[in-house]
Amino acid sequence: QVQLVESGGGLVQAGGSLRLSCVVSGRTISTIAMGWFRQASGKEREFVGAIMRTGGTTFNPDSAKGRFTISRDISMDTVYLQMNSLEPEDTAVYYCAAGRAGYVARQAMGSTMTYEFWGQGTQVTVSS
Repeated sequence: QVQLVESGGGLVQAGGSLRLSCVVSGRTISTIAMGWFRQASGKEREFVGAIMRTGGTTFNPDSAKGRFTISRDISMDTVYLQMNSLEPEDTAVYYCAAGRAGYVARQAMGSTMTYEFWGQGTQVTVSS
């Protein structure tokens, strides 16, 4: 059984930083794409970024704006989302997601359909 557990969310002032973690069990993260999404209250789930099997990353420029990075520790099956220069507009529940087995094109990383398993989410609140 595949499980994803996010942590690291919380309350931070604008301009601050947070690092979210996603621990994966039941699957080796080096074999799948891992994505980060967020959902603000009353809005649709939005793609933030992803790390592919190769270790390459891709981001939604509208949400990340060059402020976010994604990394992974394969030995711990953990994926990280480092968020800097946070803005109140970044307030949302952040989810990590595990992609389906096999090759996934970069251009498909932003689709929720690419991902098979999801974490429970972690709340990020940025105060002004």
